[in-house]
Amino acid sequence: MGSVSRWAVDRPWSAVGVWLLMAATLVVLAVSLGGSYNNSFSLPDTESTRAQTLLEEIPGASDAFTVATATVVWSPDAGEVTEPEVSEPVTALLTTIADVPGVACVVTPYGPPMGTGCPEQLAGADQAGADQAGAGQAGAEDVPAEGAGDSAAPDAADLPAMSPETARVLAGLGPAGFSVDGRVGFATITFGADLGDLDSADAEAVVDAVAAANGVDGLRVGASGQALDYAGQQPPSSEAIGIVVALIILLFTFGSLVGAFLPVFSAVLSLGVAQALVLIVAKFLDVATFAPTLAAMIGLGVGIDYALFVMNRYKQALDAGREPRAAAHEAVRTSGRAVVFAAATVVIALLGLFVTGIAFFNGLGAAASLTVVMMMLGATLLLPAVLSLLGRRAFAIRMPWARRARPGQPGGAAFARYGLWLERRYRVVGALALVALVVVALPVGALRLGFTDDGGRSEETPQRIAYDLRSEGFGPGINGPFVVAVETAAPGDNASVQQLAVAIGQDPGVAAAIAFPMAPDASVTAMQVVPTSPPQDAATTELLDRLREDVIPAATASGAVVAYVGGTQAITSDFTSVIRGTLPLFLSVVIGLGFLALVLLFRSVLVPLTGVITSLLSLGAVMGVTVAVFQWGWLANVVGITGTGPIQPFLPIMVFAILFGLSMDYHVFLVSRMQEEWGHTGDNRTAVRRGLAASGRVVATAAAIMISVFAAFMLGDDSTIKLFGLALATAVLFDAFVVRLVIVPSLMYELRRANWWLPRWLGRLLPKVVVESEEEVALVEAEIADVPDAAGAPGARL
Repeated sequence: MGSVSRWAVDRPWSAVGVWLLMAATLVVLAVSLGGSYNNSFSLPDTESTRAQTLLEEIPGASDAFTVATATVVWSPDAGEVTEPEVSEPVTALLTTIADVPGVACVVTPYGPPMGTGCPEQLAGADQAGADQAGAGQAGAEDVPAEGAGDSAAPDAADLPAMSPETARVLAGLGPAGFSVDGRVGFATITFGADLGDLDSADAEAVVDAVAAANGVDGLRVGASGQALDYAGQQPPSSEAIGIVVALIILLFTFGSLVGAFLPVFSAVLSLGVAQALVLIVAKFLDVATFAPTLAAMIGLGVGIDYALFVMNRYKQALDAGREPRAAAHEAVRTSGRAVVFAAATVVIALLGLFVTGIAFFNGLGAAASLTVVMMMLGATLLLPAVLSLLGRRAFAIRMPWARRARPGQPGGAAFARYGLWLERRYRVVGALALVALVVVALPVGALRLGFTDDGGRSEETPQRIAYDLRSEGFGPGINGPFVVAVETAAPGDNASVQQLAVAIGQDPGVAAAIAFPMAPDASVTAMQVVPTSPPQDAATTELLDRLREDVIPAATASGAVVAYVGGTQAITSDFTSVIRGTLPLFLSVVIGLGFLALVLLFRSVLVPLTGVITSLLSLGAVMGVTVAVFQWGWLANVVGITGTGPIQPFLPIMVFAILFGLSMDYHVFLVSRMQEEWGHTGDNRTAVRRGLAASGRVVATAAAIMISVFAAFMLGDDSTIKLFGLALATAVLFDAFVVRLVIVPSLMYELRRANWWLPRWLGRLLPKVVVESEEEVALVEAEIADVPDAAGAPGARL
């Protein structure tokens, strides 16, 4: 990129034109080829995958799994749902929803289905609630079963009497119905498209109609379903808060309105193009619905930081007396190279997600890494061209607090004094910082992984209202049933399937086990197992383990049937197991490549080793905070968390990939100046102190900006984005301000000359890579000239 950046400085209008042409091309491709987002998982060689594969053999099941559906749930403040005061406004609401262009059918318990796309077999759906309530241990919901009732079923005398809990759960199954106590009703919406093709406007129309009805006429109304996740996928408006805070920080950093605006300008324009790239990636890979927001979070953070590093070096060169174009060349030759190297480390870490073999991670890794690449291009192609065009006007409209720097004095005496202060007491300060991080990391021992559900949303959202109402009316397990795929040795052997349902239903953690009847020539069916506990409860995970390890193996020992447990909670368990299995390879690849890159850059063994080990320390502290807030509920009100539960299983590995790349960024920007000073003076203490003086301020500023951007995303309603916002904000806080500015310098003071040791044979093999050139040493001389070293005079050698 060095030659490209120099060309951008020398031919700024051409560079701007090329960048705009590239941006326009990507936007056009995104519009014409862009795919759709989905939260699908592909977990090879797991029981949940085997269950899914088996269920797809049921006629019509594939359509049931992919069609976009949602559930509307309601309850009056007083009275029952069958009263006219309730049925009339709810029927009006469902009629409004049925009129949404993308809605094919609405199945209501108050009468015949509404809509032009309702299947003929739903003509009698107004009796669904009553029929299901008397269905015993058999029922029908999403998975169709042709010829139901044609094959032999067990005698009623062989089945246990239906418990009140089972009757309560059965009332909540099917396309529409009422709770046993008459307090809760529900209806099913079927859209005219699959999840992958659903128009978000249709989902938004349903959510808006439900939200408008909630609280009117004494009704609580909510709606849930993956289809409604497509409503409002745009990045949250809270990102504007992060941008405003970043602008304020930049105003104090540069003392110029234009200077503060340019890094944000570069990042925002680049992010717009990056979002087009993410949409293109979704055409070829599975990209999660929250990926655009996550990409925006990462993109804004690194984009502003990368531009800041280039702008800061440009300003230093101007303050040192360089002409504007020469200053721009110096900025891209030094900080520009550092930005490219830093972006490469982030991309390597993110692409390391591909080694997990999980398609979900592939999409996230590709989307995030391409976003980082686009941010890097903005800082090394677009920004240098703009700086070349503006010249000294890049720092126009000066603020009252801005001071004019004298040539050779770019500022940084505060961090020079800090470096001296740390040098005199680095053992105590470094030990205290280390102990603090270990203490913060202690909650990680209680980490419990699991997917969030609607129970973790804000209490005012339609999804949370529906979740709570379904729990009240039909039991907490109704929101997260297991789906058991059953295959019989003999076609139509419903008796064996029912015996398995009875065995499963006898577990104290099971509220109901409902088997779907098979046709005489069929050998595959499904069974819903509804727990007595909520989806996120630890008891539900324990039930899954008992079903897989004890109950089902004992019940299928005869060989008459085989059964595999699937469903969301089963996928969570399998997802966690797959991650644990691939984690050693992932860590080896990411940490190994990062270590080798740092060895190549610093021509040292201990400096890279310090960098990678301390990044693991930062991760531990981050996960400790995440567990304390999202799992234990500490400071939940401050963060805006309305429900606690397990941590998303993909969070630790995603956060480490992002954190490792960002921590190596700060390590490079900080230690590269120390390396430069070591080569110039041969004095380790002077090198560390001068490195802090020259780079500490910009690293602290960059970290503050990134924290503000990440923290702003915590203000939205999406629990997954809140989780990432908190994790990444605390990651940067700990890694930049505690690890890079305290622990790493303390270790380098302690290790002395050993920091820069490299075996001679390895030194001969490695090519020389330089991020900062020696000609810039003069820029920091004045910063420390007035600050004595620990011996009272500069240059004391070790």
